[in-house]
Amino acid sequence: MQLSLKTVTDPAALRTGCLVLPVTEGGSMQGAAGLVDRACGLRLSKLIAAEHFTGAAGRTLIAHALPGLAAARVVLMGVGKAGALDAGGWRKSLSAALGLVRSTGTTDAVLLADGLDVKDRDQAWLLRQVGILSETSGYRYSRTLSKPEPAARLARIAVALATKPARALSAALVEGGAIGRGMNLARELGNTPPNICTPTHLADQARALARRHTRLRCRVLDEKQMFALGMHSLLSVSAGTREPARLIVLEYRGGTKDERPYALVGKGITFDSGGISLKPGAAMDEMKFDMCGAASVLGTMQALAETAPALNVVAVVAACENMPSGSATRPGDVVKSMAGITIEILNTDAEGRLILCDAITYAKRFKPRSIVDIATLTGACVVALGKHASGLFSNDDALAAELLAAGNEAHDRAWHMPVWDDYQEQLKSNFADVANIGGPSAGSVTAACFLSRFATGEKWAHLDIAGTAWEQGAAKGATGRPVGLLLRYLLAQA
Repeated sequence: MQLSLKTVTDPAALRTGCLVLPVTEGGSMQGAAGLVDRACGLRLSKLIAAEHFTGAAGRTLIAHALPGLAAARVVLMGVGKAGALDAGGWRKSLSAALGLVRSTGTTDAVLLADGLDVKDRDQAWLLRQVGILSETSGYRYSRTLSKPEPAARLARIAVALATKPARALSAALVEGGAIGRGMNLARELGNTPPNICTPTHLADQARALARRHTRLRCRVLDEKQMFALGMHSLLSVSAGTREPARLIVLEYRGGTKDERPYALVGKGITFDSGGISLKPGAAMDEMKFDMCGAASVLGTMQALAETAPALNVVAVVAACENMPSGSATRPGDVVKSMAGITIEILNTDAEGRLILCDAITYAKRFKPRSIVDIATLTGACVVALGKHASGLFSNDDALAAELLAAGNEAHDRAWHMPVWDDYQEQLKSNFADVANIGGPSAGSVTAACFLSRFATGEKWAHLDIAGTAWEQGAAKGATGRPVGLLLRYLLAQA
């Protein structure tokens, strides 16, 4: 998608396939939208009255070939009560308008943004959301469809302002586009069936990113190399499958050579059957989404390469498949992690923490400024927070505050959860240093407490995205979260 800002003094003269005008509740068009209405002899006002168009957020209306206008068509975008538009309302309004624009078959559109005011947000935020949604609204999965829907033709979106935009506004639009494309990459990887999206496929995608972007470097470790490093916890998860595990290391170099990086660690279970602790059959197909943490890390690295901030970032993705077989790890087995900590595996379906602990240990060798791991880790987090907020756990309150702020800014929100030592008692084992589960209560917390043992001495945070990484039902599919949160956090460090 080509995104741009333009200065416009006469919006009625804009030659475009589709002109998008904001309309407040009650059918009122202010500023530039009002100029357009007058230029066409108030036909838009008459249409609003005839169609009983309320202007509520998310409502749209279209008009074609209006006299006095150079635009081929006009889309009216309801934005709710004047002065009451909030962040969620703006995203709802813009998504609806973009959906209608795409359905027309036009190749270009112009959005009049003058006079739009979102509560507690500045214009840069508004334009960043335009960039994000312009990209994500056009995503359609088609890889394994024999007759996919025809791709939308919309290729260019301009935002029209009455005054020359500041450089920061242009940067916000560009950043939004990069976030949207990163989310789309994460969605595509998450949606791809597990017989195609294997650990090897994830590694190939990381290598392809590095080939496309000069600031990225990729290295992939195989099982033999992981064994030599002592990653027996990670390898215990892939013991029951024919698909070999991969440890993907993707580095972004935007800072000085000796500058310590920020580390992202992604859980990449490309299919999770539960192993010997087999999951119920219902909705097991959704366990292809168990690699969405890894997918979001790769999407974030792509967005980093496109925005090119002055900092260094290293991504470590642990990718493997969790399957039952005669060679699979059993409940009761004890394995040694790369950190030397022994783990009693009481449930093989608590496998994400077994691969993340070794990946976190590996990430330490880069002497990172911080480590943030991202994982579809626990159903307990879905019970606690549903699909709206990711669970945030951290051993550093300042880091947690930065991530929460980034999530609020990106409208990709998280909620701070505890990792108090009180919960560590639940992970005691008679036969190893630690058990991999802590019983039925506080499951997301004890999972984070398990990971915290491997982040000792580091500024560390864990994002449990089990509820936010994909949608269920008719809208089933990966969401691309939390690419927006992660990129906003990293850009703030730069």
